[in-house]
Amino acid sequence: METRTICPKCSPTRKNSRERCLTTNEKGVYICHHCGFSGKKGVTNTPPEIKLNGTITDKLVAYFDKRCISKDILDRNKITLNGKWIQFPYLRKEEVVNIKYRSGNKEFKQEAGREKIFYGLNDIENSEEVIIVEGEIDKLSLEMVGFTNCVSVPDGAPPTNAKSYHSKFNFIKTCEKYFENVKKIILAVDNDAPGKILEAELARRFGHERCYRVTWPEGCKDANEVLIKNDFTLISCIENAKPMPIAGVFTVDDIKQDIITAYEDGLSLKGKSTGWFKLDPYYTIAKRQITVVTGVPSHGKSTFLDAMLINIAKDEGYRFAVFSPENFPLHRHASQLAKCYVGKQFGKGYNGHMSRAELDNAIEWIDEHFYFVMPPDDELTISHILDKTKIMIRRYGVDGLIIDPWNELDHSRRTNCTETEYISESLSKIRRFARQYDIHIWLVAHPTKLYRGKDGKYPVPTMYDISGSAHFRNKTDAGICVWRDLDNDSDNVEIHVQKTRFMDIGKPGMITLKYDKFSGRFK
Repeated sequence: METRTICPKCSPTRKNSRERCLTTNEKGVYICHHCGFSGKKGVTNTPPEIKLNGTITDKLVAYFDKRCISKDILDRNKITLNGKWIQFPYLRKEEVVNIKYRSGNKEFKQEAGREKIFYGLNDIENSEEVIIVEGEIDKLSLEMVGFTNCVSVPDGAPPTNAKSYHSKFNFIKTCEKYFENVKKIILAVDNDAPGKILEAELARRFGHERCYRVTWPEGCKDANEVLIKNDFTLISCIENAKPMPIAGVFTVDDIKQDIITAYEDGLSLKGKSTGWFKLDPYYTIAKRQITVVTGVPSHGKSTFLDAMLINIAKDEGYRFAVFSPENFPLHRHASQLAKCYVGKQFGKGYNGHMSRAELDNAIEWIDEHFYFVMPPDDELTISHILDKTKIMIRRYGVDGLIIDPWNELDHSRRTNCTETEYISESLSKIRRFARQYDIHIWLVAHPTKLYRGKDGKYPVPTMYDISGSAHFRNKTDAGICVWRDLDNDSDNVEIHVQKTRFMDIGKPGMITLKYDKFSGRFK
């Protein structure tokens, strides 16, 4: 049997981190999947110390001289040549945490099983202004013109066709403390499609309000290309970096690239698949939007939403912050997610139940994609939930927030503020948050008291039936109602898409899914 816990070696370097990155079994064998710390209880087997065994050769100096980088810079950064490999040591204080190897043919490799950190981390300690670039040579290029307060990401930019690239940003967690007092972050990444993805994700993680973007001259992709052409131009590019667009304040120059992309590729805003091809013509998931999910109590709103989130996480690698007090305690909710992920009954008392190995795999997968928000009872407000989500966006890169349900929040409001006014203000705040942090937000809201029809069944609620205000329909982007015939114990579940703001995202309509209570899945 294996258990997961925090690593005594690397966890202290990640402020407030409780990531269970170390696995241990009944034989006392343990390994950290983050830093490589491993061994057996009583017998320590830490990764061997990395030795710098290269030298600064004339060939190395000539290679960098063509890139306008001097030998003094190589000496300062302990860059050497070993065989065909240029060695870039990743240092934290005096410790060599990792080494990036680069050949003259642009082959790359790193030490296996080692911690990922920013390159040049020592150079930004106690800095209030930091420059982030996409490669080691770009960091050295900025040093050549006097900017030592610069770091490089360890693995470059994600490819444009990557469905999930969250794991490429785990290094941010290990370096959090270096950015606590940073007031200005200049993003000087490559001027290409992957670089734009990197820029957007870094701004999302660190906060647009303190990020600035660099525009390279026409014909130059990165800092080194600018340096080779003109070092004074490189200085000017950094000094003239412009603030990242802040929610609500834009110039045409801010969205110039978006306009060009729309011209070249079309204006389609088509969202991500729900995982059910029958539902996709009516509803898809796009970031910066809000979906309200409603329905008669016990008709399966939360179960449907959980299944859809698992589909999206499997297909797109999305990560979610989940506030769901009705599913408390958390292990109960996690067990339902595991059941849906594996597609088998949870617990040993059922025929065909999931094996322990399947459960362990599910736990590890859920730990990678779901982060639960459960503030103290005196902090159950929209503001507190959004504050916690902001932290998870920066630390884990979550793509979506689930508030399930609305009525479990503390909705105390100021004197002379009506319920309708309060709901309008709250939904506006949620919408601004979704747009600013580039996430999708699902809000589960119960309808007001419903009455059975002549046939004895509850009618399908509309978004105007949600308790509190019609703003739940007017101020959101999409609305879904989940309805089921409980009187006949039917496993057919009707999904009514009642609103979509944009035609590219979907359209009103209804489909029927079949719910399998043994697997927790919809078909």
